[in-house]
Order: sequence, then structure tokens, then C-alpha cells
Amino acid sequence: MKKNITVLPGDGIGLEVVQSAVEVLETIGTIYGHDFAFDYADIGGSAIDKHNDPLPASTIKACKAGDAVLLGAVGGPKWDQLSGDMRPEKGLLRIRKELDLFANLRPVIGFDSLSDSSTLRKEVITGIDLMIVRELTGGLYFGEPRERREENGETIAVDTLIYSRSEIERIIRKGFELAQVRSRRVTSVDKANVLETSRLWREIAEEISTEYPDVALEHMLVDNAAMQLIRDPQYFDVIVTENLFGDILSDEASMLTGSLGMLPSASMSAEGPGLYEPVHGSAPDIAGQDKANPLAAISSASMMLKYAFGLSEEALAVDKAIDQVLNEGFRTGDIAREGEAVKTTSEITQKVIETLRSKL
Repeated sequence: MKKNITVLPGDGIGLEVVQSAVEVLETIGTIYGHDFAFDYADIGGSAIDKHNDPLPASTIKACKAGDAVLLGAVGGPKWDQLSGDMRPEKGLLRIRKELDLFANLRPVIGFDSLSDSSTLRKEVITGIDLMIVRELTGGLYFGEPRERREENGETIAVDTLIYSRSEIERIIRKGFELAQVRSRRVTSVDKANVLETSRLWREIAEEISTEYPDVALEHMLVDNAAMQLIRDPQYFDVIVTENLFGDILSDEASMLTGSLGMLPSASMSAEGPGLYEPVHGSAPDIAGQDKANPLAAISSASMMLKYAFGLSEEALAVDKAIDQVLNEGFRTGDIAREGEAVKTTSEITQKVIETLRSKL
């Protein structure tokens, strides 16, 4: 059966790493007899340049028509002077809303071959295997009112943090479902000592936990969670949290592996296509130079194979190929240690493909 993938290269290195992921998906299709069709569309700064809109209607239509969406990255200094709904990042926020991508999954895995790339001691990061589940369509980023006004001679800015019961229920349930196929532990992260939304979050987490008696639930304040991620990251299995906290904690957790260039993500809806993207940004300083690390984008394609298409064997093959390439010493600049040979985006991509083909 044909699988239709909508590809949003975006900006900067997004174009390069998405191409790497597409080439790996094509290789998987050839090896395992799958038919992947790719439909390209614009988002972010490139969409502003072409359509005067960071998320054109044609892109929304293409995404909704596909079985999955593969995204590169958006943004860059070229568009920094823009404001409001014209910023490239607004395209990303809007596509999340349009596709109702409420659950962002960010796995963090410690590769033994990269233990020296982390700023933490090897014994701290060895064996890391955690999943951050971030609520993606509510909270502070989407609350209204959002405004700036003058009051009594002062400039006042207002952002609103709001969550409904249904929004909280579905993301916490997603965390428990994932924990059931992992190590059966959920850490619910909030700020219940200060925020009313967090107190509601904690109450609902307790209610839902009764539906999953095989999964252990604990609550952790976000400041403590940030500390524990650095002190003892091996402690965690599934972390489930709201939008802002998840944004910050997942970027913090990404550095456990030594580089943002290693981390994939999946954003999923209750029904309809999910969106798969590397965690890193558009890195305009190295765009077009064949220097970007493609492994996060390739890993995101692996998550697509597993979660969008149910192709677990194929996803595992990609993961094993990445691991083997790293074990053989192939590195882009972001993960290379002093004295190690630095490979290009193209060289890393081709090495992953060669490794996959060698298993035939």
C-alpha cells in the first residue's frame, strides 16, 4: 500500500537534513518493498518569501491529505525583523493547531559511542532511555488574551496560561499508554505549588492513574525535574508535562546526548497525520555547507515508520544502522571530539544507507 508523506523542508539546514531522511526512507522502501510517495510543500521563512504567509493554505491541504508529515526546521535571521503572525515560527505553531498535534514525543537515548560528547560524566549518562511527552497545543503559547498595552504610564505585556480538563486528560493518558510499553513509570511534571493549572493537572493525573494500575505515577515540580535530569537522568522513564515546561525540559534533556543534532521527535494527534521532525533548529550559520548532522532527522523518519505506519522492524533497522555508524566513528562537527575526522551531511547519510543495504 502506498504511504503518502508530506515533506516540509522549511529553512536553513532543514532542506539538507530532510533530504537525508527522504533518502533513507526511499532505501527502506526498496529493501522492504514499501511504496513511499513524497509531496513537498512550504512552511516558515521560505513560505513567507514565496507566499507571504508562514503557513499557506496549500501547505495545510497537503499535510491533511498525507499519511504523515516530515518537517525540517523553520526560522532564521532573515526573518527576525518580522512580527506577530508573520514570523516563521508561527507557521509551526499553526500547523500543530491545524492537525491537532497535541502530543509531542521526544525520546532521549544515551549512545555509548557518544558518551564523551556530553558535558556530563560518562557514568551519569550511560543507559539513558527516557521519553518526554509534551502537551503541544495548549497552555501559555496559545492562551488569550495575549497583548501589550499602556497602563498608568507603564508598558504591560500579558500572556495567558490556560488548560481545559480535556486537554490535560488526553496528554496524560498518552503518557501512561507509552509507559505501558516501556518501564511502566510516569513522572508528571508541574508547578502545583504556584499555578492553578498545575493543581488541576495533578488532580487529573491522579484520576487517570487509577485506569493504569500497572504503571507507577509520581509528581515532580518542574524546577526539581530540571535538576534531576542533570543529576540522575537514568531515573526517568516517561515524563509527561505541559507545553512550556516540556519545551524547556526537552531542550535540556537533549544536551545529555551531547548535541541537539541527535534528537528526533514526533507530534501526534488523536487521529490524522502526525508530524515528525528533528529537535534542532534551522542553524543558518551552517546552512548549505553540508555540515549539518542528519541523524536526528533520520531518527525522526524512524519514528514515522514505527508510529505512523506500524513498521517496527523497519524502524529498528534504521536505529541499528545509526548506532553502527556512530560505533564506527562517523561524526559530524557537532559530535566530533578533538582529533576525530569530521564527516559531511552527505557522507553520514550515505553511510547509514550503505549500512542498511549491507543487511540485505
